[in-house]
Amino acid sequence: MTSGTNGATARTSSEERAVARTETLLTGENGIGTVRRTILPGGLRVVTETLPTVRSVTFGIWAHVGSRDETPALNGATHYLEHLLFKGTKRRSALEISAALDAVGGEMNAFTAKEYTCYYARVLDTDLPLAIDVLSDMLTGSLIEASEVEAERGVILEEIAMTEDDPGDCVHDLFAETMLGNSPLGRPVLGTVETVQGLTRDRVARFYKKHYDPTHLVVAAAGNVDHAEVVEQVHAAFDRAGALSRQDALPLAPRAGRRAIRTAGKVDLVDRRTEQAHVILGMPGLARTDDRRWAMGVLSAALGGGMSSRLFQEVREKRGLAYSVYSYTSGYADCGLFGVYAGCRPAQVHDVLKICRDELEQVAEHGLTDEEMRRAAGQLSGGAVLGLEDTGALMNRIGKGELCWGEQMSVDDMLANITAVTPDEVRAVARDVLGQRPSLSVIGPLKDKQAARLHEAVA
Repeated sequence: MTSGTNGATARTSSEERAVARTETLLTGENGIGTVRRTILPGGLRVVTETLPTVRSVTFGIWAHVGSRDETPALNGATHYLEHLLFKGTKRRSALEISAALDAVGGEMNAFTAKEYTCYYARVLDTDLPLAIDVLSDMLTGSLIEASEVEAERGVILEEIAMTEDDPGDCVHDLFAETMLGNSPLGRPVLGTVETVQGLTRDRVARFYKKHYDPTHLVVAAAGNVDHAEVVEQVHAAFDRAGALSRQDALPLAPRAGRRAIRTAGKVDLVDRRTEQAHVILGMPGLARTDDRRWAMGVLSAALGGGMSSRLFQEVREKRGLAYSVYSYTSGYADCGLFGVYAGCRPAQVHDVLKICRDELEQVAEHGLTDEEMRRAAGQLSGGAVLGLEDTGALMNRIGKGELCWGEQMSVDDMLANITAVTPDEVRAVARDVLGQRPSLSVIGPLKDKQAARLHEAVA
């Protein structure tokens, strides 16, 4: 697969902007994997990836809004709204929305993240027009009725309670708060019981009107699709709702900026009667646009990305101190996080933390071995390709690429970036990231003396 462009991109006048512009962003062999983008009048973007060898299509609509766009009082509004868009439009009731896809064996769902929201459906290729019509109707014509706001409030409170019952999940929210404080990125995507109880129908409706303008949306479809037909059907669906009336509107640009996370040596402990202690040791990482992210990916894979990784071998295989131990990165538009998670018996916390800290310091000082580099690059490359074996993953890639980067990267280019990482680049990023003083988040039943000793782990 090779990169390429085809089509005019100039934006010199209102007249030109009112005409749909189509570009070929990636050209696949024999048309397989070709990615095209059209910008419709009104600023709505449509991207597709063609895979004619399958009989399914995944269709999604991405909104440029996440929990980081909320004020403290609105925390949880993005996720609340995600639920409410399934609850009825001028044309369909909630039952009719769900029944439409059920009747053709389709799957429909949505997810909310810190920087975006996605609504998607996976259907047979012959049922794509139905999926386009239903999801477009939901995104443009939601009623957000007061009765549904009240009914769904209980559902979301139950979802928060379910998350609270899973400390292995909760500790990631705690780590974000530890590192980012009471900032939009540091607050939970679901909101809290207090903020969800305080959200009114008018507040949510205003949030919807502000953030679901077509200029904030990206439509993505992957599978056995014809780009021109998808564009025509999407245009008709949005035009029917009167959503493309601003003929000279331009798409919202990807998020930009740069921020420093200055947290170091902070310890947050939540005392909870659990069988295991759940811990995350971490520090500021890299923004998703940082050129060093490829080296960071190799580093994280070697440290805690698989059964042969350092942390898995040292903590689990050699000492049997934990069942689950891994490292991960979270990249946002302007900053990032790196963390090491482990779930272990409370009595083993300090041993686990010492091993993790020692391994991070060792890699920060000396980097990785050639064998670790080879395995990590292979793991990332293989995982990247295998993860794109279904239309849902392809839709996620092109939708997120358009929304978050404003561009598409071919699989070949992605693999080339991974294999081009050098030991010197890994040593440099290890020194910059792992050389920082870490912070620590813990959920578990630790006794007073154990809790007091946690500060030693980040000293």
